Amino acid sequence: MKPAILLLEPMMPEIEKQLDAAYTVYRAATPEQLEKIAGSIRGIATGGGTGVPRAVMDSLPHLEIIAINGIGTDAVDLNEARRRGIHVTTTPGVLIDDVADMAMGLLLSLLRGLPAADRYVRDGAWGSNPPPPLGHRVSGRRLGILGMGHVGQAVATRARAFGMPVSYTDRRDKALPGYAFVPDLPTLAHHSDVLVVAASGGAESRHLVNRQVLDALGPDGVLINVARGSVVDEAALVAALADGTLGGAGLDVFEHEPDVPDGLRTSPHTVLQPHRASATVETRLAMGNLVVGNLAAHFAGQPLLTPVL
Repeated sequence: MKPAILLLEPMMPEIEKQLDAAYTVYRAATPEQLEKIAGSIRGIATGGGTGVPRAVMDSLPHLEIIAINGIGTDAVDLNEARRRGIHVTTTPGVLIDDVADMAMGLLLSLLRGLPAADRYVRDGAWGSNPPPPLGHRVSGRRLGILGMGHVGQAVATRARAFGMPVSYTDRRDKALPGYAFVPDLPTLAHHSDVLVVAASGGAESRHLVNRQVLDALGPDGVLINVARGSVVDEAALVAALADGTLGGAGLDVFEHEPDVPDGLRTSPHTVLQPHRASATVETRLAMGNLVVGNLAAHFAGQPLLTPVL
């Protein structure tokens, strides 16, 4: 008999086909449906943003593994998983380049005003209406990075190609050649034209980017977030954009997804994406294959490919 798993977030058709071939797959279920199948579920495949609601985890007495299609674990109660001996896996490594590319894409779009110029051409305004405001140069701007892990370092590599001096803050000085370590986040923001958030989510990083940090960035500074929405105090961000104490924000993630505050959606100083930094065909296939591989290894009694727990 094939093991039963719960699929909480859709995956690419090619990946779901593999899951259907190997397992009895139950798609996201209502509480009533879940109650009927709870006793048979041994695994969960989910996304980093969706995670596993605690009520769902508590309802599954025979849960053995949670395979996350992403690198974020903040939406899974790791302490409870550890207590129950539930394995947790993620898909590290394969999405680094795409996330770093998105950070640079948001930066370029925001500073050069690409969305407004695109609308100007599409609306037929070119030649008849005044042109959009001038953009700002990207090359040479001082870049600060919050979180110098794999994604942060990939962003730094790309920024250097634009002649951008790079500084960073992290839990410790990683002694990275060519990059200046700044132990204090407000100080880093004060000395940066652009602050890229590439830190992990979770309780420890919640609202690290607060009003003090945004004020330190200043009216000409911009914030780019490709990490987790919880790292930024979203109410403070909305206020800073509204009162002009922050120059702009390029955001792929939000604090209460999929809800996005009106102050961000309507601001002329934002470029927004619906949490799509890793949304390329190549990366989503690679991520999905890691999910499939981790589940297969677990149910075959073999070492997990990319374990967290």
